[in-house]
Amino acid sequence: MIQLKRAYEAAAKTDGSRFLIERLWPRGVRKENLPLKAWVKDAAPSTQLRQWFSHDPQKWPEFQRRYLAELRRHRESLQPLLAAARSGARVTLVYSSHDAEHNNAVVLKAYLESLLAGDTPAPRAGLGRAS
Repeated sequence: MIQLKRAYEAAAKTDGSRFLIERLWPRGVRKENLPLKAWVKDAAPSTQLRQWFSHDPQKWPEFQRRYLAELRRHRESLQPLLAAARSGARVTLVYSSHDAEHNNAVVLKAYLESLLAGDTPAPRAGLGRAS
C-alpha cells in the first residue's frame, strides 16, 4: 500500500517506510524532525519542470504528461520505492506541496501502483485525486 503525506504532518507508526520525494528539502523542516527511510531526490520532477509548473492547477494535465515522461526515462531512481512496496511494507511518499491534489506525489503514487500492478499507465490514467 502506498500513501501520501505532507512533510509538515507528524510521522505515525502507520506510515511504514517514509520516503521524501522532493528535489529540495521542505522549507522550515529540520532534518531531525522528519523521520525518513530515504530521500529519493531523483524521483522528484526536474528543476526545470518544477519551476515551469509552479503549482499552477491550469498546467496540471501537461505537468502530469511531462513528469511521467521523466519518470519513464529515470525508472532506476524508483527502485527503493518499488522494493519497499514489493516487500509488503506500507510506503509513505512524503511531499511538501500545499496542494494535495496537484503535486508530484499524486502522479508518482499512481505510476508506482501501475508498475506494481504490471501495467503501463497512460499519460493521465488514474491521476486526479490524492489519497
